[in-house]
Amino acid sequence: MAPSPSPTSTWHTKTHQSISPTLPELSAKGKTVVVTGGGTGIGAETARYFAEAGASRIALLGRREQPLLDTKASIEHKFADVDVFVASTDVTKKSEVDSAFAKFVGGGKIDVLVSNAAVIGPQDAVRDVDGDKFLEAIEQNLKGSLIVAQAFLRYTSRDAVAIDVSSSAAHLNFVPGFASYSIAKLAVFRLWDSLAFANPELSVFHIQPGIVDTAMNKEAGGIDAVGFEDDVSLPASFNVWLASPEAHFLKGKFLWANWDVDELKAHAKEIEASTQLSIGLVGWPFQNAG
Repeated sequence: MAPSPSPTSTWHTKTHQSISPTLPELSAKGKTVVVTGGGTGIGAETARYFAEAGASRIALLGRREQPLLDTKASIEHKFADVDVFVASTDVTKKSEVDSAFAKFVGGGKIDVLVSNAAVIGPQDAVRDVDGDKFLEAIEQNLKGSLIVAQAFLRYTSRDAVAIDVSSSAAHLNFVPGFASYSIAKLAVFRLWDSLAFANPELSVFHIQPGIVDTAMNKEAGGIDAVGFEDDVSLPASFNVWLASPEAHFLKGKFLWANWDVDELKAHAKEIEASTQLSIGLVGWPFQNAG
């Protein structure tokens, strides 16, 4: 049984055959991929899975250089043909992001962006939280996403894919102490949603990546707080699937990596034509004409 309500009867906690990077249908052969927060956790594993899917060039951006170099080495050891670029980058600093993108892309284009860098911020309820720290965390998350989005737009290929690694906190309340993070994630969702509206040729997706035992998850209370865990392979392979033509019908949607893609594909026309899996005003009988 799924720990949360799900539109699919099957609930996954790790990678599975339908989203395997070895599937020809999910091939990333020749693609250029940028992953922020790429040194550890979900970002690092996503990069490894894109390498397995055949991506030709992958950029890993993150604040700490050593984890980036470690991830680069692990990818190149197994996939010698993949060109892995690393740049120690604070995504809230425009000069660093712009420099990293320019050095990596050169005269080329970006096919896939995985926007994965984020901070938790203070974990206090609205009543008790320090206002400056509360707003600072929201600004960090939003500013980093904005700077990365602007850099991405300068180098996108015609049908590029952007994956906003979000959180279910963007649309669900868990505990009072998640207010700052929840607000930030909803704001970042709207940022990428606005980008998608202005650039309909691009495919933008928003995902809840699962409950993965990462450093940021530990900071938020860890898997012990929720009582279950998802393997890091789940969001990594789900991201590869989203970058494939198979997932095009879900562009603009908010998705949980746990959901079964075969069940989603079986309802592709219905989902694509409706407001299902979208964040909006519940009960308002409006069909998005876009």
